[in-house]
Amino acid sequence: MAIFPVELPDKTFVATLVLSTRYPPLPTWLGVVAAFGVQCVIAVLAGALLTKLPTRPVQFVAAALFLVGAVVLARGARNADAEEKAQEEEFGAKVVEPKRGWRAAVASFLVLFTAEWGDLSQFLIAGLVARGNPALPTFLGGWAGLAAVSGLAVLLGRWLLKRVRLAVIRYIGASVCAVLAVVTLVSAL
Repeated sequence: MAIFPVELPDKTFVATLVLSTRYPPLPTWLGVVAAFGVQCVIAVLAGALLTKLPTRPVQFVAAALFLVGAVVLARGARNADAEEKAQEEEFGAKVVEPKRGWRAAVASFLVLFTAEWGDLSQFLIAGLVARGNPALPTFLGGWAGLAAVSGLAVLLGRWLLKRVRLAVIRYIGASVCAVLAVVTLVSAL
């Protein structure tokens, strides 16, 4: 569940929030969760491919990826609230006509699938697998974390954004990534 604190302040949350204000909540969430499932499979496969390389260099790269994630989240924390508003407008512009049922699910899938390429969660999942974590539990944990974040966005998004500053959540996510970087580096040495 290392994914949860990393994704909560991310564009994933905002995109799902915007989609759920335009489309019915359940099809939106199902489309988003399906997109995350595909993204997690790709990340796990990438991490598994990395395990075919020499262990120590891969661990150093994984530690570097975690460290980069920590830096990105920490640096973005100061501007998190302004970024959230800009992302909300950006995703709002992509969702133009109301859809229902499977059309809402497909539209939600496509928006999130394209938005998540190269996202921090993908690198984190790939890094966890490359570090030696078992692929299936990593996939399930990553997918569950992403499903939980998107579920929160659908159910409590507006309420959470009014009460919890995204900067705080980003600092928590940065801390999780920093701890993973240190643990991975120590295990590599």
